[in-house]
Amino acid sequence: MAYEDRTYHGIQGVGGDEDEWQPARLLVETPEDGPTQRENVTVLHELVAKDADELGGFGWGYNGGGTSRAAAAILADALDLGDPDECGMSMVAYPQDDALVALREDFCIDVLSQFCDEWRFGRAAVLRWARGWYLQRGIAELPAALRELPPLVDIHV
Repeated sequence: MAYEDRTYHGIQGVGGDEDEWQPARLLVETPEDGPTQRENVTVLHELVAKDADELGGFGWGYNGGGTSRAAAAILADALDLGDPDECGMSMVAYPQDDALVALREDFCIDVLSQFCDEWRFGRAAVLRWARGWYLQRGIAELPAALRELPPLVDIHV
């Protein structure tokens, strides 16, 4: 499968009163650099938390259940693993894959807990972070999306 770049765009729920509140959204967009190029970005699809009504949906900027759901959705999409529940990364579905659950939780701590209300993060950054995570732990069995990462651009002048 050819590498396909995309950008993950998180938008925190808004509104001060219950009638206005909107759940956090995770959009998957075509990658664009800079704020002016992002004005006409194409949304490829939206990641959905299946258990949003019962458990509260996605979150970030802290380490908790919403952050774990967001991490599972982003990592499953970026690694081309399919549904987080079916690949073993979910918080609620069984069986769970121990490595994918640890990957999810470390992504929460290292990345998503640091984000503010609105952010963008490229798939290449997710894949490079995940590849480093596997290598640091000496796990040789890599998901297919991590076996051949896109080349780094040489920026030496």
